[in-house]
Amino acid sequence: MPPGFVHERVASAGCCTAPVPEVEPVPEQRLDKRFAETAPWIGSRAGGHRCAMQISVIGTGYLGATHAACLAHWGHDVVGLDREESRVACLAQGRAPFHEPGLDDLLRDGQHAGRLQFTTDPAAIGDCEVHFLCVGTPQCAGGDAADLSAVRAAADTVARVHHRPALVVGKSTVPVGTAQTMGARLREQSDGRLGLAWNPEFLREGQAVSDSLHPERVVLGTDRAQDDTLLRRLYAPLVHAGVPVVSTDLATAELAKASANLMLAARISVVNLLAEVCEAAGGDAADLTRILGLDSRIGRHMLVPGIGYGGGCLPKDSRAFAARAAELGVEGAAALVAEIDRVNHHQVERTVAIAHDLLDGPLQGARIGVLGAAFKGNSDDLRESPAVAVCRLLLDAGARLSVFDPAAAGKLRRELPEVSVAEGAEAACSGADLVLVLTDWSQFADLDPAQLVGSVGGTRPTVLDGRQVLDAQKWRAAGWRVYTLGSGEAA
Repeated sequence: MPPGFVHERVASAGCCTAPVPEVEPVPEQRLDKRFAETAPWIGSRAGGHRCAMQISVIGTGYLGATHAACLAHWGHDVVGLDREESRVACLAQGRAPFHEPGLDDLLRDGQHAGRLQFTTDPAAIGDCEVHFLCVGTPQCAGGDAADLSAVRAAADTVARVHHRPALVVGKSTVPVGTAQTMGARLREQSDGRLGLAWNPEFLREGQAVSDSLHPERVVLGTDRAQDDTLLRRLYAPLVHAGVPVVSTDLATAELAKASANLMLAARISVVNLLAEVCEAAGGDAADLTRILGLDSRIGRHMLVPGIGYGGGCLPKDSRAFAARAAELGVEGAAALVAEIDRVNHHQVERTVAIAHDLLDGPLQGARIGVLGAAFKGNSDDLRESPAVAVCRLLLDAGARLSVFDPAAAGKLRRELPEVSVAEGAEAACSGADLVLVLTDWSQFADLDPAQLVGSVGGTRPTVLDGRQVLDAQKWRAAGWRVYTLGSGEAA
């Protein structure tokens, strides 16, 4: 591998380092018909400029692979660059090395059209006019700050191999102030031939394709008008479709993603705290969140109590925000984030405590069927998954676990080799003293409780719904004791 080439860490956003043969097979899903509205634009014009550009995407995890495929979908010529040979080989076959609905179709379409390629050779990006930095910014070992080594290495790679004036565009989530120092370094390395902009991503795992092709907003952080114009041309399909485009400075663009994640993390922890109080007072959390959601100042989104948040973004981005705020002398951020974090971890501990109460005996030796391991449905991501955290505590207490997740089985075997990984929901529940629903996969809502009731052990089939995905009334009618986190009622 050429010296100094960008290294995307195992803990990076969307990173998948498993060898290609271990990639979980994902059923083919054709793209939603809506996606055709934005593609392809190759050869078309917007504002008098051709839209097709030569673009590189450095880092091909969840963010980079999706972004590269969507850019090619719009008609651009795209090179995805990554140091992981197994990942590049997988993507070159038109398969994402992680679970993301609709992405395989985009990858195949882009490659069949000759607009999308993946490589480990940095020389392949030398003639590109726009370079997107999509590498990870994991939490530093032993601290809360973001590790920026991969982003800096990616920018250095562009500076080393570029053959023409170009714009480097950061999409990675970084602490505010990163772009200022990085931009100065790029200008120095390139004699002013490289500019820097920041274009934060707001993708949700499991919905990344839709979020890319139909975003709620596009944020363009630049310090030169010509860079804003170039990026508007690049995103011509979205501009033409009327997607709000916010042009701002570099610092505000850097803050956008971290601020959004902090707001979401705080909202989830507040909702979980309200639901716990509601349970303790004998109230109905479902009614409470409905009442709150009808308030236009609050809105109905992200108001479902559960076992907590996780994944590769919310936890580490919130902590990195607090760390940077402290460096800037802003008091209060660290305490706020610490309390949000504490409430989130408390949800995991509370779930285990409720599971213990629901059992007729101790956790030691108890057989527990677990539905879900990923941090959210429609994803195979186990990073900081509260479902995995619950499983760890149960294992520590001596419970025996059989776990089923529709997409994360391979990763789960590596993450928790002590558990039995089941091939389906019925197998996971077979002989179980207690069933836990820990990930909000929609297919769990479609399970037939009458069919499962004969599979479990004991005389009182019991399920703890940690994600409010089950129809509690339907399950009770089938003979189950049901405890819904946020609502209780496990009689």
